Amino acid sequence: MRYFIELSYNGKAYHGWQNQPNAISVQQVLEEALSKLLRLDVSIMAAGRTDAGVHASQMFAHFDFNNIIDKTLVFKLNSFLPNDIAIHDIFLVNNNAHARFDATSRTYIYKISQQKNVFNHDFCYALHKPLDLDVMNYASQILSEYNNFQCFSKVHTDVKTYYCNIMYAQWVKQDDQFIFTIKADRFLRNMVRAIVGTMVNIGLGKMNVEDLHDVIKSKNRSKAGFSVPAHGLYLTKIEYPKTIKP
Repeated sequence: MRYFIELSYNGKAYHGWQNQPNAISVQQVLEEALSKLLRLDVSIMAAGRTDAGVHASQMFAHFDFNNIIDKTLVFKLNSFLPNDIAIHDIFLVNNNAHARFDATSRTYIYKISQQKNVFNHDFCYALHKPLDLDVMNYASQILSEYNNFQCFSKVHTDVKTYYCNIMYAQWVKQDDQFIFTIKADRFLRNMVRAIVGTMVNIGLGKMNVEDLHDVIKSKNRSKAGFSVPAHGLYLTKIEYPKTIKP
């Protein structure tokens, strides 16, 4: 039987989601905990691979187990796991349901703090320069005119296509923070951080907003902006069709 597990994590201590040969990952810690509690080797497949230092307030993964699992496993896992990983739910899905391939959308947010704050230092990118909110939102709307985002992808990745359908992209200002929300059917590696870095350059006046068209058409990573730090990025929502459940 196949189960989906819903979790969240603070990514500061981890070298991303995916297992690494010489570094600790969220996947490794969760697989080890599940394997000990279920008393067999458990492999899990996530909806996506967050990079080192990136956080997730909602992540889904699937694993297979041949017995009925009750809700007490959520409590047991949370007692067993470190404080920076939390399990929210475990539920039965159809045997062919896939956490990665069945996801219809993913939403990320990126946080930029304009003032020094000891309580969010590890969770926001500190940038103490004025940003033009209106021009950054204008740039956000330009993204919806395109579907090939190779210019924002990390080079030498093993993807077969650079096409993504961006459904929503917008900046808001909340107190001393600029928060960017972006939703798409899929994301390329490093894509959100490169988009944010490019828009920061636009918001600082280092780049003309109309030049964004040429950047995207170039399909050249070196034409886009810098990659903002990972600790300001959060995976916040993953959506699935109702048909994944029996």
